[in-house]
Amino acid sequence: MDIIYEIRRRHLVQKQTISAIAREMGISRPTVRRHLNTVEEPRYARVQPVSPKLGQFEAQLTQWLELEAKLPRPRRRSAHRLYEGLQELGYSGAYDSVQRFVKRWKASHHGPKLREAFIPLEFARGDACQFDWSHEQVELAGVLQTIKVAHFRLAYSRQMFVVAYPRETQEMVLEAHNRAFAFFGGVPARLIYDNLKTVVDAVFTGKERKFNRRFLCLANHYLFEPVACTPASGWEKGQVENQVGNVREWLFTPLARFASFAELNDWLAQRCRELAQRLHPTQSERTIAACFADEQPLLRPVTATFDGYVEDMMRVSSTCLVRVDRNRYSVPG
Repeated sequence: MDIIYEIRRRHLVQKQTISAIAREMGISRPTVRRHLNTVEEPRYARVQPVSPKLGQFEAQLTQWLELEAKLPRPRRRSAHRLYEGLQELGYSGAYDSVQRFVKRWKASHHGPKLREAFIPLEFARGDACQFDWSHEQVELAGVLQTIKVAHFRLAYSRQMFVVAYPRETQEMVLEAHNRAFAFFGGVPARLIYDNLKTVVDAVFTGKERKFNRRFLCLANHYLFEPVACTPASGWEKGQVENQVGNVREWLFTPLARFASFAELNDWLAQRCRELAQRLHPTQSERTIAACFADEQPLLRPVTATFDGYVEDMMRVSSTCLVRVDRNRYSVPG
């Protein structure tokens, strides 16, 4: 799904030609053409599990790497030479497995020492939106509840949007994006997130991430670029981090009381419009609403709403029931 998303973003957003995409990504032009119209997540059926062949040779490969790390650089073997050495010992796997292992080992033992540096963040119109969750307390239908609030903030204009949910599931993350894009009247080029589990499946070195496949379907549909922050680096989306505290003071203190989530969310959307009449924090002579009016035409128009369902394989009991989130539902027999 990540390859499909990248192909569509390059062609539809960056206006690259099919030939340029094929050349830069190392894939054929027919493959690029096929994926330009792919919106739904492709499904693959694995016939048999893949068994790694490098496992029994990892100790030998590690020993070689440790010994050669003490040698001058010209005398160290390349990953391909190490692969040939393993073949002489009986290794029958692929070269890519050896190459990845060597790369990981070198990164963990001889990675560059980095210093943190901080520079002021500036954003162009329509470029970025920051996302975060917060927990708030409200009274709904006379019952005190802890709810989850999804926060969006356009980085240039500071226009915000918040919407409340009973939980923080992936369906609600997807639905919150639909609501935010409808409120903004378009989609920014990038969205910046924490490494929340509903968005990121795995965190690798630096900025490399494995995004959730269903979330990538959302990004592919709206053609925005997802960006995950460095762990424990909240300043990378500091605007929405500050917004969480401000919204708690502005909207949920004193205790908000509503009959339902629908009434609460209608009121939250209206308050977001009213708060946009405040002065912009850096363009002090203009309001947030005025800056948003300049930014909104540069957002990508929404042509169709994303269907934010999440699909899971469920076991059906002998009484034709499935269990979802501690609830049982009947299915056709």
